Amino acid sequence: MSVTLSEARDVSSVVAEAIAHHGDTTDALIPVLSEVNEKLGYLSVDALTEISRSLRVPSSQLMSTASFYRLLSTTPRGEHVIRFCESAPCHVMGGRQLWQALQEALGLAAGETSDDGKWTLLTASCPGICGVGPVIMIDDDVYGNVAPDRVPEILALYE
Repeated sequence: MSVTLSEARDVSSVVAEAIAHHGDTTDALIPVLSEVNEKLGYLSVDALTEISRSLRVPSSQLMSTASFYRLLSTTPRGEHVIRFCESAPCHVMGGRQLWQALQEALGLAAGETSDDGKWTLLTASCPGICGVGPVIMIDDDVYGNVAPDRVPEILALYE
């Protein structure tokens, strides 16, 4: 995939803004990666190359860090990212049925993005709100006590 000149400028300006905001030391690595990931939707090869050069961090360390954290992505994600809590408390509270309802409604398996680029479906570790399980997160919104029959209603909020 080739990158246009304007896309390259966008990547450079996003990286430059993140570094200006968080600093250019290795201590700023994760905040810079997080901000760039949020603004671009993922960490492209061009963004990682620019961050590596600017922070003087080897690209291997950057890839290792970017692939370790589940909230970071090195592949494009959908406009809306759904994270399903796969922890034991959510599972006991009906998580399996909720997971099946999400997969059926979206036609996606874990880690997939819809062909139209609207949705990405991910599993996630416990967000720490076990008292309201099962839980899904769509972008920055958290939904607790989600029954499978509520899936269409919740997804419609993002249409």
